[in-house]
Amino acid sequence: MKKSERLNDMIRYLNSREYFNLNDLMAKYNISKSTALRDISSLEQLGMPIFSEHGRYGRYGILKNRLLSPIIFTIDEVYALYFAMLTLESYQSTPFHLSVHKLNEKFENCLSNNQILQIHKMKKVLQFEVNQHKNVSRFLDKILRSILNESTCKIQYLKNDEQKSYHVQFFKISARFGQWYATGIEFNTHKYRVFRCDRIIFIEEQDIASHFSIDELNSRSLEMYQSEKRIGFEVEILAQAKDIFYKEHYPSMKIEISTKTVVKGFFNPGEEEFIANYFMRYGHYVIAVKPESLKQIIQEKIENLFNHYQKL
Repeated sequence: MKKSERLNDMIRYLNSREYFNLNDLMAKYNISKSTALRDISSLEQLGMPIFSEHGRYGRYGILKNRLLSPIIFTIDEVYALYFAMLTLESYQSTPFHLSVHKLNEKFENCLSNNQILQIHKMKKVLQFEVNQHKNVSRFLDKILRSILNESTCKIQYLKNDEQKSYHVQFFKISARFGQWYATGIEFNTHKYRVFRCDRIIFIEEQDIASHFSIDELNSRSLEMYQSEKRIGFEVEILAQAKDIFYKEHYPSMKIEISTKTVVKGFFNPGEEEFIANYFMRYGHYVIAVKPESLKQIIQEKIENLFNHYQKL
């Protein structure tokens, strides 16, 4: 480990401690006593408020109410953090009360002039494709807070231009192609549901004890999603089409690759159209479809699309 990396890690390690001694640093970083002493001196020069207590059991202390000393970033760490911030630009809303522009300003204040120059150059040559939506999800912060509190919410939701009411315990927020989704179960029926967050028009957290912990809901989410009347499917595809699967698929699906490449999974009654639309993306890469009922729905969709274009 380079000295700069060791000092950076040491700042974070010591910032959570009130006292330490040389043996702590020597053992953690596998360094000699003289190197540990030099590192302490370097930390003091960086502004870490260290003081020493002399005597037979002498030790070092760190002043209370101190501020965390500046963190030293390597250029690769700078690139990685900056790239992560670019992902936020694809979302009209986030669960956090922040401005990406302001966040970028604060980030650059932690960098050297050379590092700032490098990331500005990188921005010109590194393209990050995003699917930006104008859909605003107003209640992401409240959904997140209810998940952390393990509480339930009453929501008003727009579905097919109709307003519906739900009593839900949310346990997951996910993002896909610039759109936010919240997953939860209905409080009374324990029915698994996924809500598009921009269609939630009202939310109120309830002071009612939830039935499940967040860990339990996350570990059992796929099990809860499966209804007793679920329908299994197997769709064989050409090997080169596996990239379509890896680019986008759903938790109820998996891919098996051996002598054949097969996408397997299940869907609940009422989701046939959704699954059919998904497999239409594979086009002529599909070799076989089971069950026959799913194949017929895909055929009908293709015929309707063909008829539509014939009438144009």
